[in-house]
Formats: sequence, structure tokens, C-alpha cells
Amino acid sequence: MILVVLAFFSSHTVKGQNNRINTQENIGWYNYFGNFRLTEKFGLHTEYQWRRDNYITDWQQSLLRVGVNYQLNPRVLFRLGYAWIETYPYGEIPINGQGRDFTEHRLFQMVQLSHKEGIIDFSHRFMLEQRFVGRYSSASVEKEDAFPLLNRMRYMVRLQLPLKGKEITDNTPYLALYDEIFIGFGENVNANVFDQSRIGVLLGYRFNKNLRIEGGYLNQTIQFGRQINGQNVFQNNNGLIINANFDIDLMKKNK
Repeated sequence: MILVVLAFFSSHTVKGQNNRINTQENIGWYNYFGNFRLTEKFGLHTEYQWRRDNYITDWQQSLLRVGVNYQLNPRVLFRLGYAWIETYPYGEIPINGQGRDFTEHRLFQMVQLSHKEGIIDFSHRFMLEQRFVGRYSSASVEKEDAFPLLNRMRYMVRLQLPLKGKEITDNTPYLALYDEIFIGFGENVNANVFDQSRIGVLLGYRFNKNLRIEGGYLNQTIQFGRQINGQNVFQNNNGLIINANFDIDLMKKNK
């Protein structure tokens, strides 16, 4: 998948090198993920992502996501849910054309497939999103007065490799690599059919079955949904990512 993304950018660099505006930002993402098992099949997913510009000093985004998990079997997980996102006017060129923050309400549907090859754990996440993104009809209005629907699909491949032993168990350090690509589609898609990509390289540690901590490098490339003077705008973000992952089994307490 990483090779596909690199090929995509290489071809577009050759074809459109005079039709692009590129900006750079230094970001820091500090994230909580919590899964709570309620029954053999069902559970709750919660997460909050504190996304910062200039590593930590300024806002980039605030993202809250909740969902319902359905574990079909150990290799197949389904999730339905809702997300609330606030995007701020960060960086050299803000995403919003008027330089203002905006709210997004999002519904999503996800399936995650997992398998193991040798000592490497693989996961493939497929996600559909229905995004109601706030817009301002003019500079004079104080709040977003329209929330058009934008559709997006996502695919992420992730692999995890234990750095001690042959599998990731309690008190095990590990290396994680992932690549995710976002594609916009539907009636309201704008200049960004290719919406963004993310590549991460993380070092993690599993303390026990309930807690894993990860930290490392994140690259995020965003194509804006608008053009400036007929030129596409690409934002290249590089920085830190730290994840705290909790998996809590509530079945015993319920019993």
C-alpha cells in the first residue's frame, strides 16, 4: 500500500508540479482509544484525539468518536458510530477559505480484518464515512449555516512485530507500521478525490491485556477541497503521535 501511495504522488508531481501549492506543518497527535467488552459479541468503542499544530502549542483538530463493536469472530470486527470534529484555522493556509474554525458531524461504518503471518500481526481496516462538514455562506455570518454531505472511504493496513519473543503478550515491546489512504466520492466531492494519506512508524509496549502505549512518527498529507488561483493545495504534516490503548472486559462485572 505504501508503494501505491508513493507511485500516486510521483505521477502527480510530474504531471502537476506547476499546479500545486505545498505547505509544511509540524504536528503532534495525543490520542486515547478505549474498547469495552460487554458481551461475547458486543462492545463499546470510545476515543479522543487531541491534535496539535507546532507539535503542541496550537490547535489543529479536536476529534471525539464513539461506536458499537460487533466481534463476529477473532479475525473480523464490525463497528458503527458517530464522530464530532472541530477543525481550527492552523498553518500557513487554513483549510477553511475564510480562515475560520468549523465543525463536522460524521457517521461511520467499519470492518477490520486481522491475520497473522509468522510473527507479524496484520490488520486491514475498511471504513465508510458520511461527513456533514460545516460551511459559512458568507464572511458576515457568525456560525456555519450549511452542512453539506461529503462521502469518504478509507483503507488502512497495519502490521505489528514483537521485539521480544514470537508474539505480542504481556510486557512485550513491539514495532508497528501503518499506512492509510482516504478517497472522497459522491455528489459533493470537490478538488480532493484524493483526500489525504497517513503513514506512521511506532514503538509500542503492551503492559498487559488491558493497556498498550505507543509513540513515534506520523506523516500526514492533505489535499484541500478547494483551489487557490487554480492551483491545488497540499499540506504536508510531519510530527509526533502518542497512543494510549485500553481494552477492558466488563463481562465479569456484569455477571
